[in-house]
Amino acid sequence: MPSVVIAAHNEASVIGRCLDALMRQDAGKDPLDITVAANGCTDGTAQIARQRGVRVVEVEEASKAIALNVGDAAARGFPRIYLDADIEVPQGAIIAFVQALGAARPLAAVPRRRVDVAGRPRAVKAYLAINSRLPAFQNGLVGRGMIALSERGRERFDAFPIMLADDLFLDSLFSPAEKTIVDSVEVSIAAPWRTSELIRRLVRVRRANAEMRAVGSAGKVTTSVRSADRLAWLKTVVLPNPQLAPVGVVYATISVLVALLARRRPRPGKEWARDDTTRRVLAGMSERAWTTKP
Repeated sequence: MPSVVIAAHNEASVIGRCLDALMRQDAGKDPLDITVAANGCTDGTAQIARQRGVRVVEVEEASKAIALNVGDAAARGFPRIYLDADIEVPQGAIIAFVQALGAARPLAAVPRRRVDVAGRPRAVKAYLAINSRLPAFQNGLVGRGMIALSERGRERFDAFPIMLADDLFLDSLFSPAEKTIVDSVEVSIAAPWRTSELIRRLVRVRRANAEMRAVGSAGKVTTSVRSADRLAWLKTVVLPNPQLAPVGVVYATISVLVALLARRRPRPGKEWARDDTTRRVLAGMSERAWTTKP
């Protein structure tokens, strides 16, 4: 029985679409087991999930790591799929992951990703033209909003550490031979609609990854965390593709700004610094769908 765990913090605008896509999936001979861990919600996330008939557990604290651990404890089957609430899983994906993780190896799998930059500002498009080509997104488990582990893969750790970089943590648990990208499955990642929102998202990611690496260096987690190669954009992307030099300048400029901002202490309650522009667009789409008469 495949299980899906969704840590959802104020995701009322997207959780319904996410769950509807999951409930259309063919999960094979066993039904798909879905758990929504609503954490620190002040909106209708839990209610919307319950209306779909899935398991809902509620956590008072707005913590993705705690929500993942609570949801994990409630989940019943394998492979275990950790899914972001704003990802709509394409048809056939669950069966593809079950098949990919059915043998002794691999132990972890992710889909291909496509970043939707249609209508975004030039700076956002330029940054992501480089970012999407970085090695971490070509051979790692990060940045997809969907990670599946086999039962043996899940045995690699007891619980998610209480920090933000959950995908970097999972990526650190497995060797390249133990990870795979399921090419038949592609998820769409919505790019921020404003450059300021892109920067906020990058600051959050940089802080979270720095925290994870610091914990790893201190020996507080028994994993080898992927190192931060700050020049990978130049060595592996721009130099082999000189035509990308102009967007490389934009990438470098934004990266320097993000590095400076990440050094500042975040304001209380702003640690997540989530990009809400994509969710507002989806909320508008959902509202139009409800109010438009046939």
